[in-house]
Amino acid sequence: MNRFSFNQITAKHWALTDLVKGCVDAGVDKVALWREPVTEYGLDRSAALVRDAGLSVTTLCRSGFFQAPDWFDDNRRAIDEAAALDTKVLVLVSGGLPEGSKDIAGARAHVADAIAQLVPHAAAAGVTLAIEPLHPMYAADRCVINTWDQALSIAEQHPVGQVGVTVDTYHLWWDDTVLGKIERAGDRIAIYQLADWITPLPAGVLTGRGLPGDGCVDMRAFHQAVAKAGYTGPIEVEVMNEELWQRPGPEILAATIAGYRSI
Repeated sequence: MNRFSFNQITAKHWALTDLVKGCVDAGVDKVALWREPVTEYGLDRSAALVRDAGLSVTTLCRSGFFQAPDWFDDNRRAIDEAAALDTKVLVLVSGGLPEGSKDIAGARAHVADAIAQLVPHAAAAGVTLAIEPLHPMYAADRCVINTWDQALSIAEQHPVGQVGVTVDTYHLWWDDTVLGKIERAGDRIAIYQLADWITPLPAGVLTGRGLPGDGCVDMRAFHQAVAKAGYTGPIEVEVMNEELWQRPGPEILAATIAGYRSI
């Protein structure tokens, strides 16, 4: 449990003040925060809230979406927000194809160029940009970076500590080559996230993830792979699930801890 981090999206409707109190009451000292609720509560107030409660922020989720016209300014703001929250990791979801485009190779090249433009600002702020490859079903509209190789090839263009890769079991479990590649990734692993793949897939695939142990992902194999890579940092549970979100926050946290402990 000393590595466990509760990702805010797992209890999407739990107010930030209540989430912080719930974590303290449960003995959880790490949280991952999302930009939207932080902005709603206020950046400075959010930073003070978690700091005064003795919590550390393992990541800020999320930025990227480089197909958007305002991607540069928005990502610079996200880097500043991460620094204000005293987290070292900003998770990047690359974004999908520009409207009307079919040029996925061009979109991927743009992601690499965009990250290169952001690195100086992130490095100055002490924030690592953590590229998250998403499952290929999201390639068109959400994330054109879909494999470990694609993410790592971008990260390796920059110094370790400035750009890394996010290991998310939900998005990577299907790839029969990924475990060995993760083992060799070393310090490029910026954050490790858990969510399970459950079937049958719900209508809203984005919000159909399971708590660890509820689906078909071999979590222990991922644990072994990141350990062999030398990763000893936080382990976030990040689950988006409509049914789970309907439960009270303390119940969600308790179920999340139980799932984490089960693997």
